Amino acid sequence: MIQSLLVANRGEIACRVFRTCRELGISTVAVHSDADASALHVREADAAVRLPGAAPADTYLRGDLIVKAALAAGADAVHPGYGFLSENAEFARAVLDAGLVWIGPPPSAIEAMASKTRAKELMGLAPLAEVTEADLPVLVKAAAGGGGRGMRIVRSLSALAGELEAARSEAASAFGDGEVFLEPYIERGRHVEVQVLADAHGTVWALGTRDCSLQRRHQKVIEESPAPGLAPSLVENLHESAVSAARAVGYRGAGTVEFLVSPDGRAHFLEMNTRLQVEHPVTEAVFGLDLVALQLRVAEGAALPEAAPRASGHAVEARLYAEDPSKGWTPQTGVLHALEVPGAATGLRADTGYGAPSVRVDTAPYVRVDTGYGAGDSIGVHYDPMIAKVIAWAPTRHEAVRRLAHALRRARVHGPVTNRELLVRSLEHPEFTGAQLDTGFYERNLDALTVPGDGERYAAVAAALADAASRGGRFGGWRNVASQPQLKVYGEHEVRYRAGRDGYVVEDVAGLRVVDVAPDRVRLELDGVVRNFGITAHGDQVYVDSPLGTCTLTARPRFADPQDRALPGSLLAPMPGTVVRVGDGLGEGVRVTQGQPLVWLEAMKMEHRIVSPASGILTALHAVPGRQVEVGALLAVVQEEDSAS
Repeated sequence: MIQSLLVANRGEIACRVFRTCRELGISTVAVHSDADASALHVREADAAVRLPGAAPADTYLRGDLIVKAALAAGADAVHPGYGFLSENAEFARAVLDAGLVWIGPPPSAIEAMASKTRAKELMGLAPLAEVTEADLPVLVKAAAGGGGRGMRIVRSLSALAGELEAARSEAASAFGDGEVFLEPYIERGRHVEVQVLADAHGTVWALGTRDCSLQRRHQKVIEESPAPGLAPSLVENLHESAVSAARAVGYRGAGTVEFLVSPDGRAHFLEMNTRLQVEHPVTEAVFGLDLVALQLRVAEGAALPEAAPRASGHAVEARLYAEDPSKGWTPQTGVLHALEVPGAATGLRADTGYGAPSVRVDTAPYVRVDTGYGAGDSIGVHYDPMIAKVIAWAPTRHEAVRRLAHALRRARVHGPVTNRELLVRSLEHPEFTGAQLDTGFYERNLDALTVPGDGERYAAVAAALADAASRGGRFGGWRNVASQPQLKVYGEHEVRYRAGRDGYVVEDVAGLRVVDVAPDRVRLELDGVVRNFGITAHGDQVYVDSPLGTCTLTARPRFADPQDRALPGSLLAPMPGTVVRVGDGLGEGVRVTQGQPLVWLEAMKMEHRIVSPASGILTALHAVPGRQVEVGALLAVVQEEDSAS
């Protein structure tokens, strides 16, 4: 029996595993980098061991240090979570060689399936050896790991070499393995996967299907179970293929077999992930199981019942990221001041044992939140920008989607810019509600999904009035020229208002009446409908929560700092990160073309290309490989061709 378990991971998945351990009476050990010294997973563990450094290569990818940490802390088992070393056979062997229990499949199964190239060979498939125009488009993929790292779509042969190099670099940084391969890219395909669970006694369960088609940068954003609209015969074939793949490698524990379903209904094998998936909670919800508890019991040698539980209802999961979808999904950093989802469940609502095949633990609809952050924690540059996963279960798909959208809309998420509004709009989009799903959803709809709504204008009004109230109401707005209104600016929104005996009057906003004003709450009547706006300020950042959504506003100073003015053509770092590459042959005086990649930044394990905004002359190049830069750092200056001439 496992008495103490170390999680060789961080953040949300470490907290998730610890939660089950507490329910089973197993003590917990965390490992942490210097950047994570005060992280939530460290605070929740019974013991913690430092991994000196901050970058993944120095910490969470150091299997030798993690094994030493487990032995030093007296742990007798290691759970790898997902990402990092979770699909590294050498790490699994090192754990076993140290006399520890490995919570995962045998190293031989990991070797067979963790490399996508070897997995395809095992399934009788082969990646592309050479690429011609007839093969386009193709997908470059990392042989190790997942999560969208090391993946690139290539639509022209001229771009192939550059994309291969970028994919290798990104894969090496994320997984310690730069091997990549090529396969055909299927337009408008559906990403469908099957959760498998196997014991050491020959039993393999296929636990339904999941649809993970809504993706950005090849990383999943919204997942659900069961995958809607699949023909029963296709589901049966997917289950059979998944079970066959698991049996072929002597699999044990939890794993996922992934497929791409083409528009004609054919399923194409993609890979087998020999670990727990980020989206495993939707499977837990529809089967009423705790997959982590099952992993632990299988590792202890227990046998699964012959029959898998029956599925019930529908579950949908949304990944809440610190990123700006309107600006190329740019990762964001900073302090998370608040993370609250009203009515969210604190438990799993799942059986920590095997459960009875015909009995659900809970039949009432619910919302669950899995996170690795608490209020006051900082989101840094070294790791994935996912803040939390929000999961809803209900008897029907329509109810589950509605419940999840409602929970996200009411959530208080104060801190860096997030994709929360995008998630709500995605869940309410006709293509999604109609289950018309494919991997090109965001490519088609992103612009429409990120258009600012009217709520931002009203939020700016509420913020300006709350600011006035915090400074003493109408007396704080006294002017010796009564005809001049007060002015407050948030981003692009200028709010002009007057304070009088009868309250506040806002100019240039038709159909608006100010009902009530307080420093933390404002009531506005909009075209006859009264709505409440909650206001929370942290420095120049103002967070406004209302039924129209949540807006993050930045107060603009009355007088601009002359030092903030950037030269025309300046390329500023859109995020903090590390310069990993500068374009070949670049230097001052070199002519560049519009859209030409100039600098590659790495942030949160992803590479981001900074391209020339126009054709012209490179008059300055401050980016140097290996240099750490902050948001707004000057990387280069391009003088446009017209002005250069």
